[in-house]
Amino acid sequence: MSRITDYLLGGKNNFAADREAARASLAIAPELPVLAREGRRFLRRAVGFLAGAGVRQFVDIGCGLPTRDSVHQVLHTVAPDARVVYVDNDPMVVTHARALLKDESVVTVVEADARDPERLLTHPRLTATIDLGRPVAFLLFSVLTDVTDDVQAMQITTGLQKAMAPGGYLALSHAVRDLCPDRTARLAALYQRQGSVTGPYRANLRSRAEVEVFFDGLELVEPGVVHLPRWRPDGPGPHHPDAVWVVGGIGRKG
Repeated sequence: MSRITDYLLGGKNNFAADREAARASLAIAPELPVLAREGRRFLRRAVGFLAGAGVRQFVDIGCGLPTRDSVHQVLHTVAPDARVVYVDNDPMVVTHARALLKDESVVTVVEADARDPERLLTHPRLTATIDLGRPVAFLLFSVLTDVTDDVQAMQITTGLQKAMAPGGYLALSHAVRDLCPDRTARLAALYQRQGSVTGPYRANLRSRAEVEVFFDGLELVEPGVVHLPRWRPDGPGPHHPDAVWVVGGIGRKG
């Protein structure tokens, strides 16, 4: 999915199969590039908030390719000493990302799967960079959308929470079905056929209420789980922000 998103954002780090999959998706939902851009804007605002809260350790899970306005680029404009670990389960993404980041001293890339948080969190590349005894921000931007098994998705978030020191944060974004259930159901079926999602077939995306459950046990940062353009906007957004059928939020471990 990361290379499809790269294509939707106008990037060049994608292959013919990714472009074909993206065009099939756009035939169903032509607004996908807007959603991708709003996701990137939410990333910038969320990372800026977390840096302002004093967090200096970030683990970006399901990161995709570190293209323009990636976590370390946004972060290092305000906190150049902050450490970032990018995690992805796609070997091609990991290889490419390591090449792009070879000159970064406080950024590393780990090949691991979000569905196995215990193994992910004990990876030697991660533990060499991140001190789990201190506050960490775990980022799950558009990751759980692709994990269709609700039990497995909850195991990911609870596993990260257990490893989180007090003062740590969980930030996530997730596409939801609330606004256009027919269209999102067609996309869900397409991604299942393409093998872009994990777990048993799910007829549609989760609802916003189902996404809020992933923050159980954490203190939600205002304004809670909302459509992305409504999460602490810092400038003009889309004309109809509620038409962006992706929500996001940040929770803090007390």
